[in-house]
Amino acid sequence: MTDVNDAAAALPRQPEPMVRAATIDDIKGALEAGWADLKAAPLFGLFFGAIYWLGGLALIILPAQFGYAWAVFPLAAGFALIGPFVAVGLYEVSRLREQGVTPTWSAVLGTVWRQGGRELSWLAFLTIFIFIIWMYQVRMLYALFFGFASLDPVLFAKALFLTTDGWTFLAVGTCVGACMALFTFSITVVSFPLLLDRDYDVVTAIITSVRTVQASPTVMLGWGAITAVTVFLAMTPFFAGLLLVLPLWGHATWHLYRRLVSFPPAG
Repeated sequence: MTDVNDAAAALPRQPEPMVRAATIDDIKGALEAGWADLKAAPLFGLFFGAIYWLGGLALIILPAQFGYAWAVFPLAAGFALIGPFVAVGLYEVSRLREQGVTPTWSAVLGTVWRQGGRELSWLAFLTIFIFIIWMYQVRMLYALFFGFASLDPVLFAKALFLTTDGWTFLAVGTCVGACMALFTFSITVVSFPLLLDRDYDVVTAIITSVRTVQASPTVMLGWGAITAVTVFLAMTPFFAGLLLVLPLWGHATWHLYRRLVSFPPAG
């Protein structure tokens, strides 16, 4: 056992990623570069945006069909939590273009497929787990304020917007959702592109992401707020706006990561 530990300790360790404070110019630059990627490779953006869009439609239609109208809004709100994972293919498109390589379907989809056996898959599992926890929290709040009976969409809407219990449910749910969204944003804002780009463990990627937010909390939280508002607005016309918003923000996230995270040479 000692020999194994000594051998592990002797392996070269990757240097910790370095982060710097973000500025408004970084946000503007990332969005401009993201828009350039989207215009240069629109079919990739349309493909991954369509996956996100169809998933959003399913989350709206299926719960209502099975008598769970109460779940439609929290599902739509929580759906944004898994956006960074869906955008992995878009990060790869931006990475290839940055290297001067023309993206191909085999290269992009092959890279996405290979993430199943890498650290990025653990981060994806974590975000899905957070999404599940969010839905359990909402179910608990629903039972607390409305009981265990399932209401049809009309009755639920009346109870939600025309009663004190409904307003309280919205207020408490919004506060809980905001806290979970802030946590998820902090641990994923650069960790997904980092794990796609470099061979780091998921814990290091999460810590790097949190450090990036801590380095410039005002700018980064502003980025998160703009993202959340934009995604919410994109959901209003039956999620159709996600066909544009997800690709743009996916490409922009890659470029923001490249601006804020750097790596010292291995020693």
